[in-house]
Amino acid sequence: MAIKRPRGAAGTLVVLEHASRILKGNPLGDPHVRKIAVWLPPHYELNPSQRFPVLYDLVGFTGTGIAHTSWKPFGDNVPERAARLIHEQKMGPVIIVFPDCFTALGGNQYVNSSAIGNYADYLTREIIPFVDHRFRTLAERAHRGCFGKSSGGYGAIVHAMKYAQYWGAIADHSGDAYFDFVYWHDWPNTLNELAKHRLPRRRAGPYDALAEATRKGLAEGLDDGRIRRFLAQAWKKEKLAGSEGHCIMNLAMAATYDPDPRAPNGFRVPFNLETGEVIARRWARWQANDPINMVAKYRANLKTLRGIYIDCGWRDQYHIHYGTRILSLRLAAAGIRHAYEEFDDNHSDVDYRMDVSLPFLFKVLKP
Repeated sequence: MAIKRPRGAAGTLVVLEHASRILKGNPLGDPHVRKIAVWLPPHYELNPSQRFPVLYDLVGFTGTGIAHTSWKPFGDNVPERAARLIHEQKMGPVIIVFPDCFTALGGNQYVNSSAIGNYADYLTREIIPFVDHRFRTLAERAHRGCFGKSSGGYGAIVHAMKYAQYWGAIADHSGDAYFDFVYWHDWPNTLNELAKHRLPRRRAGPYDALAEATRKGLAEGLDDGRIRRFLAQAWKKEKLAGSEGHCIMNLAMAATYDPDPRAPNGFRVPFNLETGEVIARRWARWQANDPINMVAKYRANLKTLRGIYIDCGWRDQYHIHYGTRILSLRLAAAGIRHAYEEFDDNHSDVDYRMDVSLPFLFKVLKP
């Protein structure tokens, strides 16, 4: 493989600092002062009176926006990709914004949560006006879009539903959908990981299933202390094992989909931590946040968008391709125009799909 060579002018990357009033005092104690990267196309300096469409990059779980501007071996980072696509005349010039929405739980789903912070409000009520005030954006919804993969894809499609007044178009790459497939199958592994922090420690011998299943609010999705102890240990580490990473991800999803300020840690979980039985009321909270179940409620908002692009690899290891198929089916049944594509790959390292989505977004958002 030949070493990649830049093609076309690189544009300019600007890194700013923003002090958020919305994130200040967030439940996890995460920083409210964040760095935001903004990529300006080569045309920005050449045409000082021109205004540009603007795209927001919502990164996946455990990511942060500025990471998408870093050097990438054998491929393009997002600014390089956009510069190349512009040079190849596959799209016109745009401004791209890289917000930082990382949290102590590894990220979030770009929505408001009393257990994590109000990241939807952070994006729409603070970052959008912050960027529009400082750069020559086309500062109307019709020329503003967002895109993302995985958790970022989820954020994009949910913002299209709940916050359509801010976005003219979105692109959803392999975004979480059909939670019965995407999340459910991994919860036994999460329960096993949390069991390592159970007190008292397990001993071989008789097991009183009735007493264990009903102690300390487990039947209501409450923590008996093992989640708190797991997080305390995880936050001391620089490197998490794979099982720990998936565990913290599922806890982040619980804090996103079923926050409860009255519960330990500020959220409830959808399975009894001891028996693994599903708690129907709690799982219903997750299902209410599943994009496939939100289409009907937000049909009117979705119809106002200028473009919706969705794609997924048909070998996605998290089974998200089934969710995106259902999502496309329900969008079509609701009469919502959208583009849906599948490709021969899994969930990992599919940034090359932006070669399709970025030109799509420019086409529908350009003046």
